[in-house]
Parts: sequence; C-alpha cells; structure tokens
Amino acid sequence: MKFNTKVIHGGQHHDPSTGAVMPPVYQTSTFVQKSPGQPLGDYEYSRAANPTRSALENALASIENGERGLAFSSGLAATDCILRSFKAGDEIIAMDDLYGGTYRMFTKIYKDSGIKFHFVDMNDLEKFQSLINENTKLIWVETPTNPLMKLADIQEIAKITKKHKILFAVDNTFATPYLQKPLDLGADIVMHSATKYLGGHSDVIAGALIVKDKELGEQLHFQQFATGATLGPMDSFLVLRGIKTLHLRVQRHCENGEKIAEYLNNHSKVKTVFYPGLKSHPHYEIAKKQMKGFGGMVSFSFESGKKEDSITFLEKVKVFTLAESLGGVESLANHPALMTHASIPAEKRKEVGITDDLVRLSVGIEDIEDLIADLEQALA
Repeated sequence: MKFNTKVIHGGQHHDPSTGAVMPPVYQTSTFVQKSPGQPLGDYEYSRAANPTRSALENALASIENGERGLAFSSGLAATDCILRSFKAGDEIIAMDDLYGGTYRMFTKIYKDSGIKFHFVDMNDLEKFQSLINENTKLIWVETPTNPLMKLADIQEIAKITKKHKILFAVDNTFATPYLQKPLDLGADIVMHSATKYLGGHSDVIAGALIVKDKELGEQLHFQQFATGATLGPMDSFLVLRGIKTLHLRVQRHCENGEKIAEYLNNHSKVKTVFYPGLKSHPHYEIAKKQMKGFGGMVSFSFESGKKEDSITFLEKVKVFTLAESLGGVESLANHPALMTHASIPAEKRKEVGITDDLVRLSVGIEDIEDLIADLEQALA
C-alpha cells in the first residue's frame, strides 16, 4: 500500500464479531477465561493488551514501516519506557536542542540513576563521534527539533550507530511519518508524542514507539506492561481516528507553514525565521533529502530582540491561540522560554539559541489569508 492508503487500511481489520468498519472501543479492564490461565482469545487484561489499543498499534507499525507499534499514555511515558532499558554506567548522547519535557526527564528524573547524558549538535559528526565509547548505549535525536527546527541527517548518524552497535532513537513528532520515515533511514526506534499530529485534534494525550526489530519490540512491550504506562481504549480510538486523516492534514499544515514562513521572513519586525523549508535554513539540504515536505512548525525572533515584543504579539493574536502543544487542526502560538521550555535552565536555553523573544507557531489548517491577516494585525 502507498501511504495515503496505509493510514486508512494499514494493519486494520473489520471487527470480526459485528463487522464494524471502525474498531469498537473495548472499554473493559479484563477478559473472561474458560479455565484458569486459558483465556477465550488473545486478551486477558487490558494493561497487557486491549483490542482497541492493538488496532492503533498495528496502524502505527504500518505507517512507520515497523514490525511492532506500542501506544502509551503520553509521549514522555514512551520515552521513559526506552530509558528503562539502561542501567548505571550507561551513557546516552542526545541532540542539544530538545523538547523541554525530554530534557527535564534526562536531567532531573534520571540524574541520580547513574546514566550519563551528553548533549551535542548532531550536525557536528566529528564531535558526536568523539563522545562515543564502550558505555554508549543510545543516541537520541529530534529532527526537526523543538523549537529551533534544527535537523539531523538520520542516514549519516545511522551509519555510525550501526558501526558501533548502538541503539538509535528518533523523535519523529514534528515531521510525522507522512514526511519522514526514520526506520527506513536506519533508526532502530521511532518515538511520537501522538498528542500532536497523529491525534491531530487537541483532544487526547498519547505517545507511541515503533521498532523494526521483533526482539526489541518484545522487550519494550514487557517494560510497558510491567510499569503500566499504557494508553486507554477511548484514547486509542481517538488517535486511530486521527491517523486516518493524517495525510490530508499534514499536507495542508505544510502548505500553510511554507506561506507563513515566507511572510515572516519578509517582515521588517522579524529578525530570524526558523523553518527547514527556507533556503536560508542551514539544514535545508538535509530537509530536502530526508523529508517529503517541510511541516507546519515555524519559529521566529524579533528584530528588536525584546522579550516584551514577543509577549505583546502573543497577547494580540486572535486566530492563532496562545497555548502549549502543537499539531492540532487549529493554529497555536507559544513562547518557548516561558511555556514549553521553561524547565530548561536559562543559561542552557541561551547556549542552544532559545532566546527570550522567540515565538513558536504551530500552523493549522485554516484559510491562509486569515492566518496571515492575524499575524499582520498582531505584529502591527
């Protein structure tokens, strides 16, 4: 199947008992057994597996070209499941520009675990390779990153990780499987905050992992089952419903995102626009190579460099909604330093380039004329 067909039919089956086209919401915690230890079918207890969640997990595996999909109660729960594979003395190398929640987990929750974290610009392959040693167990990459839209060359990094036999995980939240396929490019694990584009309607919190290796999939499923961060059946239904229109939505997100980026790039009050679809973007060639389109996430800073200007702008937008999160059908605007990335220390934000005047836009699927008019009045 091609992708647009996969999002609707990939890994999916009509309900065998009723013929329902969409999988029912199996709102049950447990399943009957005919004799002790002998369930009637494939299900015993919903923490281990639930038919609605299984339908979603099959769809996730299909759209990412993976062997196994796992659905979690949040993107951070999915990330945490991966980290439970490691022990004191192990080392993890991560992108230097990360979602604030990921950075917080790495540096605050796991700070006393004995796991050592390194943060590096993944485009400096020489420096990245210099950090690899016999204790290195995982490479963690976001591409594009949140919020500076940095890219990393998945194929080139995969060559290095395969040579050293190190697990390679890619947070594919911003790109979505419609635009980018990390497993096909050599990654071992794909992570999604399914709250974002996969769900697509700002009405669910969910996470996902997809892997190609069957044994790794079994290991991660055991860790998920043993720690309990599974996605409930109703939330699984909502994400599965969202996936069925993913291709249509992301196509419009891309169209609008490119136009917004061009508009901002030519505005006198805007200093820098961070968008991989602009030829001025330092990683434009990587984006062309590994992405089908450039996405709907756009960040920008002000010519004045003033935090007050970004706050005034965010207070004035009307069609864009001032709120955290991203990837929904509606356009959102966010101040990373005060909102999504506030948990990152100020000196670290400054080091990676998250300035106090930076604004991040999640460009929705509204009429582009209305979005540009809203930006115009707010910037005025």
